[in-house]
Amino acid sequence: MNTNILTAKPQISCVIPDWLQECLESRSSSGNITSCSVDTALICQAFEFAYEFHKGQYRKSGEPYICHPVAVAGLLKYLGGDSAMIAAGFLHDTVEDTGVTLAEIEKKFGSEVALLVEGVTKLSKFNFSSKTELQAENFRRMFLAMAKDIRVIVVKLADRLHNMRTLEYLPPHKQLSISLETREIFAPLANRLGIGRLKWELENLSFKYIEPAAYREIQELVADKRANREAKLLEMTDILRKKLEQVGIECYDISGRPKHLYGIYHKMQLRQKKFHEVYDLAGLRIIVKKKEDCYRALAIIHDSYRPIPGRFKDYIGLPKPNRYQSLHTGVIGNTGRPVEVQIRTVEMHHIAEYGIAAHWKYKETGLSTTKITTEDEKFTWLRQLLEWQSDLKDDREYLETVKGDLFYEDVYVFTPKGDVISLKHGSTPVDFAYRIHTEVGNHCTGAKVSDRMVSLDTPLKNGDIVEILTQKNGHPSLDWLNFVVTGGARNRIRQWYKRSHREENVARGKELLETEFGKKSFESLLKSEQMQLVSEKFNYHSVEDLLAGLGYREITLNLVVNRLRDVVREVTQVENNSNIWSENSAQASTVIRTRATPTFSSYKSHPIAGIEGLMYHVARCCNPIPGEPIIGTVTRMNGISIHRHGCPNVENVPGERLVPVSWNPASENQERPQTYPVNICIEVIDRVGVLKDILSRLMDNNVNVRNAQVKTNPGNPAIINLCIEVSDRKQFERSCTQIKNMSDILNLRRINQVE
Repeated sequence: MNTNILTAKPQISCVIPDWLQECLESRSSSGNITSCSVDTALICQAFEFAYEFHKGQYRKSGEPYICHPVAVAGLLKYLGGDSAMIAAGFLHDTVEDTGVTLAEIEKKFGSEVALLVEGVTKLSKFNFSSKTELQAENFRRMFLAMAKDIRVIVVKLADRLHNMRTLEYLPPHKQLSISLETREIFAPLANRLGIGRLKWELENLSFKYIEPAAYREIQELVADKRANREAKLLEMTDILRKKLEQVGIECYDISGRPKHLYGIYHKMQLRQKKFHEVYDLAGLRIIVKKKEDCYRALAIIHDSYRPIPGRFKDYIGLPKPNRYQSLHTGVIGNTGRPVEVQIRTVEMHHIAEYGIAAHWKYKETGLSTTKITTEDEKFTWLRQLLEWQSDLKDDREYLETVKGDLFYEDVYVFTPKGDVISLKHGSTPVDFAYRIHTEVGNHCTGAKVSDRMVSLDTPLKNGDIVEILTQKNGHPSLDWLNFVVTGGARNRIRQWYKRSHREENVARGKELLETEFGKKSFESLLKSEQMQLVSEKFNYHSVEDLLAGLGYREITLNLVVNRLRDVVREVTQVENNSNIWSENSAQASTVIRTRATPTFSSYKSHPIAGIEGLMYHVARCCNPIPGEPIIGTVTRMNGISIHRHGCPNVENVPGERLVPVSWNPASENQERPQTYPVNICIEVIDRVGVLKDILSRLMDNNVNVRNAQVKTNPGNPAIINLCIEVSDRKQFERSCTQIKNMSDILNLRRINQVE
């Protein structure tokens, strides 16, 4: 294929940018692919490949589909991407929308391009507005893809930006959902990567579709006095340019800096201000040659115009986590209104506009990929997100932590040695201690802020010098969870509690298993070869480790019981159906077999089969629910009493009074199924809002709460007793599993009555 493509297909000639046309013409004039540059050859091949496979495809706007990958590649070229990124921009939709495979991409364009295309293809399938569990998993996968090669997310951002630019052709409900995802996920990611050009346009376009009325109102207000404002800024620019030249400061550019619409609206909402009260609708940006010239220029500005107290920020001495650097100052301009001035060098401006693209790691080191390493300070925030992948098991908490970290405003504090530490806004000395080192946090007993003793829950402010006081026998307090704001601190406090309370967790795990299998021969069961095999299958070295994991809910009781049943089945098959259980562990075997093979009656007139025409009641001592093995006992006054198998109150009942019963499967298909009360006791780390989070999970499973009691004791776990109404065993176990997955939950057990 050659440049004839431009004339042979006039419908796309208007979208071929100059840079791409130059590449195609350069390759064509060179005569063959080997005589032109490697970069040019790769880009041309990618474009022609994408053109062929997208031929005949059209976008919702009616334009040929190739216009989209050309635009994406153009954005990546504008951001300074290398040939592999630009090629991935052309190819990013070929695997998903055509019959091309990743193997073909790798064979034709190499493993580097294939890796980028694969990453973007996977990201395109993620739905960040889906239900909690899927949304959390998609976040985890996205951050893993970013860690593998940070360029994946930059290609995705370029893809999203062009889609937002052409969003008008989609139906309103699609416009809204895509815009919400863009504002909540992709614009903050662009900000985290420091790509200001993409960030502000993504926010503006999202704002346009999410709140169209407010968008039009701000747009009209900004345009109303734009001419007068720009004239005054031009006058101010001329004055400053002359003064800077007089003192020998080489100034590359002084220009007006209009604030983007969403930034104005967000500030109005955040600070509860009206439009006329937002002073930095526009400002000045001064770009100089050297860093020291920034501070000299600042002195000239403050000498020429009255500075506004409290409106100076030095992001050169204290760069933002995304590497942004500038001096910001607010002055009263020649209009009598405040004006914000930004002062930076050419290099700082390049980083502010292009972010990570201004200092690609593969350009700095010669590597072909951009993997995250522990030495790379530019990606500290991403390494933190990756640590939370395994630390935060609860999906809701993971999502809250991730979104909070993407959006948070920074507070900059100093160590006693003068090192700068960036923390989430509202952080306390405890958050600071855990940022320094886990052991510093674990042994923290007090703190000094700027040489003054403060309480550990004191919010830190910019410029504070923080000193942590430690003692060898110091340890975390559960009360700290009520005020720490960083996910790292919160998680390490919980980890310490789990490790330091191992004996309690082992005892709790034994209690759960003993409740399931009964006291008889329970110790023999724990010492059996089968239990050791179960432990190893869960990657625990010993049965005691398994019990500890069960005690602090690293694994669930159902998983242990089911795995034990599987082990019994496997060993039984190996030994040709011989009896592998010792006489002492026969009870556990009976329980497992009973759970695995329930029997049902064919009667459909009652929820319980086997008692048709007889008076019965569900025993309150064990509160059986559909799906659990049950047994009936004949009482003197109240008919048949229905118990769970293994209920202690049935152990001594004579055999002639036992009635075989089962749940009627027809009752499970009723439009409005009957509900049954179940009492549970939850031991939880006491923090604000924990009960609300538990009730929210029950609500998600359509479980009603009949009664709730909470007992708290400062410094100790809280005890929450709930009486819930469930329709069957599956609903109950599903609800309990979701609650147990919360990192605050220490223990959840079923009880016979609210204690």
